[in-house]
Amino acid sequence: FIGDFSCFFFLCFLGGIFEQMDGPVALVSSEELAFKFAVNNINRNRTLLPNTTLTYDIQRINIYDSFEASRKACDQLSLGVVAIFGPSHSSSSNAVQSICNALEVPHIQVRWKHHPLDNRDTFYANLYPDYSSLSYAILDLVQFLKWKTATVVYDDSTGLIRLQELIMAPARYNIRLKIRQLPLDTTDTRPLLKEMKRSREFRIIFDCSHLSGGGSIQDLMAINLEPYRFCGVNMTGFRILNVDNPQVASIVEKWSLERQIPPKPDSGLLEGIMTTDAALTYDAVHIVSVSYQHAPQMTVNSLQCHRHKPWRFGGRFMSFIKESHWDGLTGRLCFNRTTGLRTDFDLDIVSLKEDGLQKVGKWSASGGLNITEVPRQNGMNITDSLSNRSLVITTILEEPYVMLKKSDKALVGNDRFEGFCIDLLKELASILGFSFEIHLVPDGKYGFQDDKGQWNGMIKEIMEHRADLAVAPLTITFMREKAIDFSKPFLNTGISILYRRPNSTNSGFFSFLNPMTPDIWVYILLAYLGVSCVLFVIARFSPYEWYDAHPCNPGSDVVENNFTLLNSFWFGVGSLMQQGSELMPKALSTRIIGGIWWFFTLIIISSYTANLAAFLTVERMESPVDSADDLAKQTKIEYGVVKDGATMSFFKKSRVSTFEKMWAFMSSRQSTSFVKSIEDGIQRVLKSDYALLMESTTIEYVTRKNCNLTQVGGIVDSKGYGIGTPKGSPYRDKITIAILSILEDGRLHMLKEKWWSSSSCLEDERYKTVFVAIGEFIYKLRKNAEHEQRTFCRAVMEEIKLSFTCERRVKQKFHRQPPALVKTDAVISMHSFNDHHLPGKDNMSCNTAMTSVFP
Repeated sequence: FIGDFSCFFFLCFLGGIFEQMDGPVALVSSEELAFKFAVNNINRNRTLLPNTTLTYDIQRINIYDSFEASRKACDQLSLGVVAIFGPSHSSSSNAVQSICNALEVPHIQVRWKHHPLDNRDTFYANLYPDYSSLSYAILDLVQFLKWKTATVVYDDSTGLIRLQELIMAPARYNIRLKIRQLPLDTTDTRPLLKEMKRSREFRIIFDCSHLSGGGSIQDLMAINLEPYRFCGVNMTGFRILNVDNPQVASIVEKWSLERQIPPKPDSGLLEGIMTTDAALTYDAVHIVSVSYQHAPQMTVNSLQCHRHKPWRFGGRFMSFIKESHWDGLTGRLCFNRTTGLRTDFDLDIVSLKEDGLQKVGKWSASGGLNITEVPRQNGMNITDSLSNRSLVITTILEEPYVMLKKSDKALVGNDRFEGFCIDLLKELASILGFSFEIHLVPDGKYGFQDDKGQWNGMIKEIMEHRADLAVAPLTITFMREKAIDFSKPFLNTGISILYRRPNSTNSGFFSFLNPMTPDIWVYILLAYLGVSCVLFVIARFSPYEWYDAHPCNPGSDVVENNFTLLNSFWFGVGSLMQQGSELMPKALSTRIIGGIWWFFTLIIISSYTANLAAFLTVERMESPVDSADDLAKQTKIEYGVVKDGATMSFFKKSRVSTFEKMWAFMSSRQSTSFVKSIEDGIQRVLKSDYALLMESTTIEYVTRKNCNLTQVGGIVDSKGYGIGTPKGSPYRDKITIAILSILEDGRLHMLKEKWWSSSSCLEDERYKTVFVAIGEFIYKLRKNAEHEQRTFCRAVMEEIKLSFTCERRVKQKFHRQPPALVKTDAVISMHSFNDHHLPGKDNMSCNTAMTSVFP
């Protein structure tokens, strides 16, 4: 637009030319409304110009029509003006500026305009903040936010000029910039935004005034931000409108009430909000009025563009404008006397919060950036900002924290996983009211920073905002804390050594021989064989070991010796086992041999019992290493860590001499010392002479699961597992409060017991079953079944039934029915003969006076 002032005594002409968008209905710009609003306020309030009345003449032009702008400017100058305002577009503005320079009429602008170094526009003043100062303000904010990467989005080439200080920042600061331009052939920016989302570009600097529905969207205050209040987006911007001033607030409120043209429903603008362009136009009218009030009476003649006769008071009036000061809606107004630019100004830093846009700081050309944001008051419900939100969780497979669930059905989504961290995540979700979607980290790494400063693993996922939370056994370290934020630890741990159990001999079938050496067992066996053979020989020589085998027959000349070779061996075994036998020596010589053997077995059994008790009670573990110092002092046993993990970072950054020595050993053998994962490290410990340095909590779980592994030494350091969040994330404090809640009420301890106790290691016990009794049972049943003429199955069923009858102590034998005997006459005669011819039949007892039956 173009506005101009003409003053004839107590009347001052104001004229304006405003650009309008093409369309079925011409839309009035906010600058034109603000121009009229300012003139009316000055005329109603006689404080500023008590003896002067402002009037205006307004003309409208089409955008990009510089010829029409020149013609309108000449028409306004022919009325007699003291200043010209506008238009806003660069091509039209340059045409009007050349006319004002020729006729020496002040030209006032409220839009950004690039001025080359050889600028000769002396009759020029711009209320829009100087672009170089704005560029420094953006750079200061980026440095405060500690952005290392950012994307700059602009609409035309002028945006690159406005951000020249920021664009040159990579050469001076460690910032990587990606520059994108809004599409020129369409107003639909969604494809560009989708592409930026796919590229994981979440830190964006917008410098554009995107035309949407005829409105200029360039003010954060004027945009409807209601859909973004509760989505966690960090939206920060600059505001020049000083709404904290009560006078400014009353003028803005009055503007909202008097504005009659609401924005289009689909424009995304709020109704009744004063934009920056409108506020700058309002201040422009006032600064010219103030300059006119302080200037002496000036006469304004009708100026003709074709005559090239300048206004004789134009240079003086331009000087008054550049020297004027005024506290307006956009703060203090003052200009550079040479360039006419506004270089000294203040900007409010506003950020989108759950309660709306709030001022969090201030920037000034002299003082730089000053963040004044205060933390929120305590006592806020921790579920407010996470309720009903869906978070992306990045994690890594690690027993027992996160594991794939075993199922015969195909599982999808979060149902695929189980473990300690999954249960912890469910507890947090139930407290804070959010839902989540679990994704495994693509490279399978926790997160390590290389020599170039680049991160990988879950740390990279969080830094690039590919995930909202990292829920895993993620160790809190100094370097990781600089890259992302962590909650309070949910598990405390430290570095220890995992090694296989060195001398853990499993209980075998002949483990009872372990208390004595093989030599002693050989000597005992030889002694046993020797004593048994000697006893056999002596018993054969001694007459007292021979006895009458048939005492009932005194005349018998048959004698026996109990100490046969087999019985001699049985006597030695019974004595050795402390059980005795039914054989007892009778002769003095054999008794002497038996006594000596008994004394020998007493000593042997007593020694064996004592050694066996000590052997079973205390398992001697002769480990080659007992601490990290032992590992560092030797090179026979190889040791290492999981590659790109917190343990590796600990040894790499440590300045302790022992750990430095261990890191030098591991780094010199990277191909063999480092393992890809904990599971690979465990397998290597089991299969080779290798020690793995890892967290103690994981070692506790692994040693309970596998009895061939053990923890060697104590804990080297102390650290904790935490939940990772992006830098400055609002979720961290709420996650921390929830963790402390489940920690205090014992639920976290129960979760740990659930996953660690369920995999407790039970010593391998080999049960050797002797099937002798079962064999005897089957053999005897088969013989009885044949003898008693029963089926084998029936006999088995009856025996099993009888075995489970607890009350009965006796059982009846099953008798086969004897066959019927028929007594013939020959049989009867035989029995009669025996009854008459066998003397002493009634007295067959054995005694010494018994009469011989058979002569």
